[in-house]
Amino acid sequence: MYSQVYHLIRSKHDGQYLVARTRSAAGEPTQESGYLLLFKEHSDALTYLNTHGAGIAARFGVESIAGSQLGSLLKRWGFRGVGVVEDPLLPRVEFLEQSREW
Repeated sequence: MYSQVYHLIRSKHDGQYLVARTRSAAGEPTQESGYLLLFKEHSDALTYLNTHGAGIAARFGVESIAGSQLGSLLKRWGFRGVGVVEDPLLPRVEFLEQSREW
């Protein structure tokens, strides 16, 4: 993970990153910080946007980050961990909880 380049989706309006949030037992999104969504390829991020947010895709941009910078980004924004999107069409996401080593 450390030497790989990842792609993130970020709002052009307010600079917020696209995150996945957990749900409470009642099915409502929690107020916890969430998991930063990471894409292995730039095209996967665009596919995700066009498939699941076609009407608002123009409001977002894709940016790249080196794996070595992930830890500081997670800490600065207070994310709970990351969600690596394995299949942007379904979507299938592998969630990884942040550890103290990051």
